Amino acid sequence: MDLHTTDRQMVLGTMDFGTRVPADRAFAILDSFVAGGGVWLDTANCYSFWNDPQGVGGASERVIGAWLRERPGARDSVRIATKVRHNPLVPHERDSAEGLSARAVRTGAEESLRRLGVDHVDLLWAHAEDRDVPLEETVLAFGELAAKGAVARVGAANHPAWRVERARSLARERGVEPWTALQLRHSLVQPRPLTPVAEGGHRMLTAEDLDLARSEGLAVWSYTSLMWGSYVRPDQPLPDSYQHLGTSRVLQVLGEVAEELEATRNQVVLALLMRQGIDPIVGASRVEQVEEALAARRVRLDDGHLARFAEAR
Repeated sequence: MDLHTTDRQMVLGTMDFGTRVPADRAFAILDSFVAGGGVWLDTANCYSFWNDPQGVGGASERVIGAWLRERPGARDSVRIATKVRHNPLVPHERDSAEGLSARAVRTGAEESLRRLGVDHVDLLWAHAEDRDVPLEETVLAFGELAAKGAVARVGAANHPAWRVERARSLARERGVEPWTALQLRHSLVQPRPLTPVAEGGHRMLTAEDLDLARSEGLAVWSYTSLMWGSYVRPDQPLPDSYQHLGTSRVLQVLGEVAEELEATRNQVVLALLMRQGIDPIVGASRVEQVEEALAARRVRLDDGHLARFAEAR
């Protein structure tokens, strides 16, 4: 598969649904996304325990489930991706995360299906590594869910490429469904080399990840695609780890290209990611943000634009 020429798509991130984004506004965002041709919804069983007074996840999935119940036929229009690994077993306690044992994967998936009110999800992610559990145990648990029809596909979020390939090898050896998708943090601007990002658990997309994806035909999804609005909001500066000359040059080119194409900066960033064979996840708290993001599919970047961004780095 040539990731440079395959049509990519936008993914709606629903992390704040039911917490920072109330249900009625989330419903409007979902309606707008589907009306605009959007298909994939991305959630997780832990979303968003850190903003929920109860201190556990599930709010986002419950909102999506309620929306599906109030929109007969909507399930046929969307594909749902959720994740297991980080939901705390003790409210408010991050260190009590469920992990990726066979029992945790099965229980987490069952509870997600119940909250969503569906008989299967289209993609189940391992939200992050769990080095306390043998990788084979996790792979077999995901494979069991796929064999039962509870999940259509499985993928790895925030995993290094070598662990993904090892898991895929184990899946082949045991005859179960392998991970066929990667989800990692990526955007136009990049932090200084060897500088860790402040957000714990975030893993940056690397050239090695893209090499694996292109070699094996894996889907690649990116989160934090729009850097929390930093491309367009003066009140939301980029984190310190992104403050370097390469960022300044890239942002200069971004402004020039956006003006030339009569697009917003956010739209150019999203179009660039899709041009690189990446499906960007876009979180939205207002309908206008969904409409702006979906319009990025009409922004056409050529090889010259890509070269200008590459030279700016």
